[in-house]
Amino acid sequence: MTESARRDATRGGTPPFAVLMPLWRGDEPDRVELALESATLDQQLRPDLLILSVDGPLPSALEAVAGRVGAGEYGPARVLRHEAHRGVAAALQDGLEASPYELVARADADDICHPERFARQIPQMQSGPGLDLLGSAMREFNDKVPPGSGPLRTRPLRHDEIVAYMPHHTPFHHPTVVLRRSVVLAVGGYRELPLLEDYWLWERMMLGGARMANLPDVLVDYRVDGDLFARRGGWRRFTSDVALQRWMLRDGVVGPRLFARNLAVRAVYRFAPTWARRLAYRRVVEQRPAQAPAA
Repeated sequence: MTESARRDATRGGTPPFAVLMPLWRGDEPDRVELALESATLDQQLRPDLLILSVDGPLPSALEAVAGRVGAGEYGPARVLRHEAHRGVAAALQDGLEASPYELVARADADDICHPERFARQIPQMQSGPGLDLLGSAMREFNDKVPPGSGPLRTRPLRHDEIVAYMPHHTPFHHPTVVLRRSVVLAVGGYRELPLLEDYWLWERMMLGGARMANLPDVLVDYRVDGDLFARRGGWRRFTSDVALQRWMLRDGVVGPRLFARNLAVRAVYRFAPTWARRLAYRRVVEQRPAQAPAA
């Protein structure tokens, strides 16, 4: 029996896949170690490869973690190195291009993947006609709110619901997704757009005919620090909003009226006080019906 056949027999014939995680100097070593372990050693279905895309120079403590990844402490791994910090889009694009496998699961360096995550998602990518993009629900946590007890974040489940939701807000939680590499690369992959590089990718995948879905299961615990909503305000973020809405208008995803409405709503959101931004996200985004009407 070949090594490939032996692996398929032990995994029930599930396809091989890689986990892609970016790392930069701002990450905290203890959180990175927890995230790495949750996405590899703790998984019921372990990845065939961990790709750690290091975005720029690291402090010594993080260098030690990256070194252990390269040494195979978390299973088969490849560490990509870049001399300068270029941003998450570039780091993710490099990792995606380096993957030898068609299926690539995203994971962040401060979140926690549930043990059943890949056992639930990877077979779903191959079932029926197959999927090109699959996410899930996630639940927030922080240093004061333990995993499993924070606010729930959900998204529409079916392809048609996702298409209807797309003009209003991002229909996927980025840290939860599994991607089909060839489809992502065919639409241009990750491109730089601060805070919205994922939303822009989902829009282009939709226009490219990608088959999309979300699972209702909470498969990731998402770390929300005190400054998360503070980082989501300001001119730079609003500039990204304007750019994305212009592309969506050009592509026919939104019409002129929804374009104007979306920019007005986002202007209020980006320039509101942090406490109001947090409240607005909870009350508006997370309470939006899954089948939002497209305009």
